[in-house]
Amino acid sequence: MKFFGDNHYLNWGITGFSVAVASMLFYFGIFHMEILFDGIRVVAQIVMPLIYGAVIAYLLNPVLNFLEKKVIYPLFAARNRKVRRRGRRVIRYACVLLCVFILCWLVYALLMTILPEIINSTVNIINNFPQYTDDIQQWVTKRLEDNPQLNALVVDVFDRYASEFEKYLSRDILPQLQGALVHLSSGMLDVLVFLKNIVIGLIVSVYILADKEAFTAKVKMFLYAFFSTHWADRILENVRFTHRTFGGFISGKIVDSLIIGLLCYLGTSIIGTPYSILVSVVVGVTNIIPFFGPYLGAVPCAFLILLVNPMQCLYFIIFILVLQQFDGNILGPKILGDSTGLSSFMVILAILVGGGLFGIVGMFIGVPVCAVLYALLWNHIRRSLERRNLPLEEKIYETSVYLAGGGKKSEKNVENS
Repeated sequence: MKFFGDNHYLNWGITGFSVAVASMLFYFGIFHMEILFDGIRVVAQIVMPLIYGAVIAYLLNPVLNFLEKKVIYPLFAARNRKVRRRGRRVIRYACVLLCVFILCWLVYALLMTILPEIINSTVNIINNFPQYTDDIQQWVTKRLEDNPQLNALVVDVFDRYASEFEKYLSRDILPQLQGALVHLSSGMLDVLVFLKNIVIGLIVSVYILADKEAFTAKVKMFLYAFFSTHWADRILENVRFTHRTFGGFISGKIVDSLIIGLLCYLGTSIIGTPYSILVSVVVGVTNIIPFFGPYLGAVPCAFLILLVNPMQCLYFIIFILVLQQFDGNILGPKILGDSTGLSSFMVILAILVGGGLFGIVGMFIGVPVCAVLYALLWNHIRRSLERRNLPLEEKIYETSVYLAGGGKKSEKNVENS
């Protein structure tokens, strides 16, 4: 009885059991990775509607807060009317349903605006590709008429690769567009599963947004019940920091990309750029990806415009360079501020690692995730330095070779000694 009543032995037993379980899980994960991934995929498919619902609720939460705190309740306050608990409940559900309606309407309007333009632009490019190649060849010949040898070389290379690209468009791209409905019908099951998850996710998001204070309170109760007060406070502090960094970056980047897309449409319409809607959508969407996004969107758009009018391609490149300078130096910092706190090297590293692991989505979320991990790591480093009574100033470590006994020795002193 003394053995079981002694917390010391009990803690050692729990620790040993946890180490054994962790070791077995590590061994299983290393040598049975495929089975582990299959299990993760099965679990992900089951909880996917909940994931969709949580993501939708997270994205709609700022809109809900704006409707309640900036629109509805100020109207009641202006009329000196108090809202009781039941009235607040009605207002909450009305605002949540309005947020869901706004989201559905925006998605529908975006699809109905973009899809016909993309299909028509692609079909026109394929059908008019021979004319485009002739126009470009004539333009190049006119510019190089003073250099016959270079002109002949360019024309030969152009004819060779233009014919191959034309065959690729007519043989591969156009049949795929024409058979899109056939593929859609054959993959109808996957489409229905996706739509089912989206619909269930919307329903889940309604319940999450309607009772978000209750969900938050239950999570806090769970933390304080199973962790010490110190660690529960630390966890909540890190969660709040993650929310500020992650949410601020995503919402700010979406607004920034929307403004850039609209400015691109206005500018391309003024200078007469072909496929202005398609180009503006591509530039706006790819602008969501930090650093590399503007170039990823501008290069294919410039190529499409080059097929139609080389001079318009030049105007478009100049316009995009000016627009991206405006975004990088004025608009972006004004909207985002220093929401990440990362250096340029860390931003590039986060995009490359995120894109390599999770594709386009990883390139987008890699920067805020890296910012959160980077900040949490440095908070831990600063606390460790404070506990050891070591300096926190970065300049000290730039000029010091090592620290000993709370003192410091600079590189110059080391060289003199």
